[in-house]
Amino acid sequence: MELNMAADELKAALNRLRRAQGQLAGVIKMIEDGRDCEEVITQLAAVSRALDRAGFSIIATGLQHCLTEEPQEAEDRDRLRARLEKLFLSLA
Repeated sequence: MELNMAADELKAALNRLRRAQGQLAGVIKMIEDGRDCEEVITQLAAVSRALDRAGFSIIATGLQHCLTEEPQEAEDRDRLRARLEKLFLSLA
């Protein structure tokens, strides 16, 4: 399955990933600086949520794409459904 996303959808997902990347760099620095454990965990949770949102955005776009170009064969639909379900559950 290709990652076919419109430019605006792709930009939004990339922005979320870049924000998460910046947050993760901040968490690493906090750990290196010996910051409070609670602060580190709070920021790490924010990174995790940002990654989840980016992943869900990409999966939602994939689902939308699949619904508009649904395979005709039942076996292909079942395979596609299983693949999308596996992707979705990998973020849970």
